[in-house]
Amino acid sequence: MTGTMRTVSDVMTHTVVAVGRDASFKEIVRTMEQWRVSALPVLEGEGRVIGVVSEADLLPKEEYRTADPSLLEQLRRLEDIGKAGAGVAEELMTSPAVTVHSDAPLAEAARAMAIRKVKRLPVVDSEGRLEGVVSRSDLLKVFLRSDEDIANEVRREVVGRLSPALSPTVEVSVDDGVVTVRGGISDTSLIPLVAGLVRAVEGVVTVECELTTARDGAPGPP
Repeated sequence: MTGTMRTVSDVMTHTVVAVGRDASFKEIVRTMEQWRVSALPVLEGEGRVIGVVSEADLLPKEEYRTADPSLLEQLRRLEDIGKAGAGVAEELMTSPAVTVHSDAPLAEAARAMAIRKVKRLPVVDSEGRLEGVVSRSDLLKVFLRSDEDIANEVRREVVGRLSPALSPTVEVSVDDGVVTVRGGISDTSLIPLVAGLVRAVEGVVTVECELTTARDGAPGPP
């Protein structure tokens, strides 16, 4: 069931804006504003990613602009206080960067974003060189697949491969990403397997399995 799995390379943005480790605070802000991005990879050498500077890394500059450091949550936020005085990307960036490879499954990228609470991931090659960027919105592109496209894949990759267990008359319908599989199955204990395989198809929102055996009043497989 891996032949149709989408990877980061299918959805990532190849044209990427980045900054060097010596980029100034204002240069970073101007670049984010110009390109309408919330984070920038920081590069050195031949395009190797050494960190990421985001809006969250820049905000302490304003947050602590007029605060008395002696009154600030003693010791708890020293990193943010340090960033408030930083002036270049190397001092501001979060390092090491959370990155992903272009051949990684979309689910891997989604998990990394969720766990690390970031909106964008630099895509790097085996040497750590920047190849592109994948964002949350990029990962959601799979849900733009047409219902017909999803239905055809479910029939081919799920129903077709499980044909010994499923009745030849099994029907697959898709409505706004919701897949319904209806018909006969040799063993109802296989229904969770069918549901899981359908759910793994890119673009599926949810699955409704209306599968029954012959003894439940539906025609089972011959």
